[in-house]
Amino acid sequence: MTTTTRNDRDVVLHWFLPTYGDSRGIMSGGHGAGDHRGERAATLDYLTQLALAAEQNGFESVLTPTGQWCEESWLVTAALIARTSRLKFLVALRPGLVSPTIIAQQIKTFQDLSGGRLAVNVVVGGEDHEQRSYGDYLSKEERYRRADEVLQVTDHLLHSSEPLDFHGEHVRVEGAQLRNRPQVVPPVYFGGSSRPGIEVAARRSDVYLTWGEPPEKVAEKIERVRAEAAAVGRAEELEYGIRLHVIARDTEEEAWAEAQRLLDQLDPHTVSAIQAGLARSQSEGQRRMTELHSQGATYSSGADARVLEVSPNLWAGVGLVRGGAGTALVGSHAKVAQRIAEYRDLGLKHFILSGYPHLEEAFAVGEGVVPALHDLGYQVANRPGPADAPSHSASADAERDLAVPFLSR
Repeated sequence: MTTTTRNDRDVVLHWFLPTYGDSRGIMSGGHGAGDHRGERAATLDYLTQLALAAEQNGFESVLTPTGQWCEESWLVTAALIARTSRLKFLVALRPGLVSPTIIAQQIKTFQDLSGGRLAVNVVVGGEDHEQRSYGDYLSKEERYRRADEVLQVTDHLLHSSEPLDFHGEHVRVEGAQLRNRPQVVPPVYFGGSSRPGIEVAARRSDVYLTWGEPPEKVAEKIERVRAEAAAVGRAEELEYGIRLHVIARDTEEEAWAEAQRLLDQLDPHTVSAIQAGLARSQSEGQRRMTELHSQGATYSSGADARVLEVSPNLWAGVGLVRGGAGTALVGSHAKVAQRIAEYRDLGLKHFILSGYPHLEEAFAVGEGVVPALHDLGYQVANRPGPADAPSHSASADAERDLAVPFLSR
């Protein structure tokens, strides 16, 4: 099992922006699981509260989803630019639904307006029926090949001023170029568990993402991606991340009581119907998620939440009704920090987290888990630990420097 050796004490935390609404219970939806439901509407005011909570608690960015069940990701995040100051936006896009030239223009404009606060999450689309609703009739394998071409063209436009003629299997452009290129090219996040997904991610992404599986399964997948990246000469360039929910409290008992509360709210008929839909999913990642809880076979009304603990502090209860990311880290702040540290030691640097409801849980992570990570000796981006705080003398020196006129320095 290979472990990371570069900056292996650095952790980057990200949060999630539920642009379909928020709830105190687990919300269904995604990957054939039906529509999301939430009692807190995704108004601009509420999403602003979420974004500011993420910013205050040191999260690097907020992942903003794409799909029929949520608001349009580019428009939502553009509206939040002026309401935030540091927070980045990890915007999901589906390559191939619009021209790569337009994608490059969107990226450039967003970077200019936000001061370089964009990251891109590539979503190829796991379900044919949803893609057809957008007018896209390619197969999943064809979508991956098209994504590869779209990212190749977009990358050229963002890095080069030379006009591009490109004649691919799915993408054709002639004389494509940007009037001006962005000062900061955003990183590309990409997830995919199938062979084509891993191949494209190894070639085109900056951060490979996986959903939250037990550490041994994650390690196996990361090794596959790392080998593929090495084959194309990108082993040293690629970083890794994981998508998880989180239920962190002061004590283990409080955290598992919250997991039990969430589980007790689920209706067995709803679970059965959603699992039937997820069983038809074409996503390899979704198959691996539902496999963790045997497609809900271990669930029944009144079941103990700990029955769905598939690895120490890793709970598969979320995936009973939610497609996509279906596992949560459950435990005390210290235990959750330990589990994050274990994944970090496997080579994962980026942690895209979420919780129900997202507003309150952002503070639970920022005020509880982040200090626990500091106690373990990990450095959290945007949240320096006590050892990183400037000393009194250093602060005094900085104040004296600021008092010296610029021209005299």
